[in-house]
Amino acid sequence: MTASIPPVRHSLAEDIQALLVGPLFVALSVVFFRHAGLLTGGTAGLAFLAHYASDWSFGVLFFVINLPFYFFAVRTLGWVFTVKTFAAVALLSLYSELLPHLIHFDRLDPLFAGIMGGFLTGIGLLILVRHKASLGGLGVLAIYLQETRGWRAGKVQMAADLAIVGAALLIRPVGLVGISVIGAMALNLVIAVNHKPGRYVGM
Repeated sequence: MTASIPPVRHSLAEDIQALLVGPLFVALSVVFFRHAGLLTGGTAGLAFLAHYASDWSFGVLFFVINLPFYFFAVRTLGWVFTVKTFAAVALLSLYSELLPHLIHFDRLDPLFAGIMGGFLTGIGLLILVRHKASLGGLGVLAIYLQETRGWRAGKVQMAADLAIVGAALLIRPVGLVGISVIGAMALNLVIAVNHKPGRYVGM
């Protein structure tokens, strides 16, 4: 029988690296989505909806929309998780406004943007989750409702994402919404394959 490997706690430097790099992957996916006219689920999806409807800054919208959810994060997941998540959200908001000044696309196929954007978001989220952080928002609320009301977090998140996609149909072309759904599937594929209990021993 093979002895189990005890979890290795991340150092402060490793946590800082994750908080700097994880949101950068997601910010690149935001650039892809925004350039192609796509969107995603969760709080980022709400920010995209508001961005397309008003042309306000995605980064500012994402940061502001996330503010109420820190209350639920503290109540259910603690201060360390909440502080790390606040930092990740702030960096994603900053990166998503800076990157368009560093990247220019002469041509970006929407389907490629959706799939690649989904992959990049999945990788960024994996980095953050493995360092006890997230990008906040509806996922935190879903966990809070599961803990306090007994509602299944996965079902709450799915219902919220379906509502966001439904609202997107009012302001975005059907084809682009369909590609956005494919991008969400790509994101979830990365998470499903790579985020399994027992495969990662860092804390």
